[in-house]
Amino acid sequence: MKLIVFFALVAVAAANVVPAEQPKAVPVKDMPFPGKIEGRITNGYPAYEGKVPYIVGLSFNDGGYWCSGSIIGNTWILTAGHCINSANHVLIYYGASFRHEAQFTHWVSRSDMIVHPDWNDYLNNDIALIRTPHVDFWSLVNKVELPSYNDRYNSYAGWWVLVSGWGRTDNDSGMSNYLNCVDVQVMEHNDCLNYFGGNYVVDNTICINSEGGRSSCNGDSGGPMVTHDGNRIIGIVSFGSWEGCTASKPAGFTRVTGYLDWIRDHTGISY
Repeated sequence: MKLIVFFALVAVAAANVVPAEQPKAVPVKDMPFPGKIEGRITNGYPAYEGKVPYIVGLSFNDGGYWCSGSIIGNTWILTAGHCINSANHVLIYYGASFRHEAQFTHWVSRSDMIVHPDWNDYLNNDIALIRTPHVDFWSLVNKVELPSYNDRYNSYAGWWVLVSGWGRTDNDSGMSNYLNCVDVQVMEHNDCLNYFGGNYVVDNTICINSEGGRSSCNGDSGGPMVTHDGNRIIGIVSFGSWEGCTASKPAGFTRVTGYLDWIRDHTGISY
């Protein structure tokens, strides 16, 4: 009888063991940040005023968390689905170099936020729109163009892109008060797939090579990936490695070319 009880206890214990392996991908706003981060966004450089006039800061739920977005029209912001998923309202910061020193702000309720209907916990279809009051464009507040339909099947592998945001600067400072940028290259899709696996990396995922720790970090979620050539937004900051911002692992973005019809249907914007 004692032997039967022993094996029963072993079976119960085994059933309650939590797997030691962690998921490889996490939303960028929730990424860990082990060790010292030397630069910004990380290992990037400060943006001069007006360098990225299309980026906006998004303060959700009275400062509960922060993301970024991109102006794509006079009344539309493009951002990540995981930023909107738990949002009640958002304060939008336009034309800010210092994070809370905007040229102006707009408050928007949940009713004006549209998350892609197929968004899921694997961060597939990680894209959302925010309808805003009308914004006039000028040198410090302007839109970024979407890709054209001719680029729908462009892999962009090897292309240089600009990623920007106010994400974490180092292990102690919290988020950066000043807007920063980093220049990185788009990596081969299969290399990213081999690292994160097919649950996270799907056809509408685009990834960057973050060698040297140059990548997006906490607070950059929803921000833009814009091509050097043509200055068009092709990616939205989505997920990174659980190993941290400076681990030189791939970083995942939502591929904008996969959602041109969805964006057009809601906003009327297309090229």
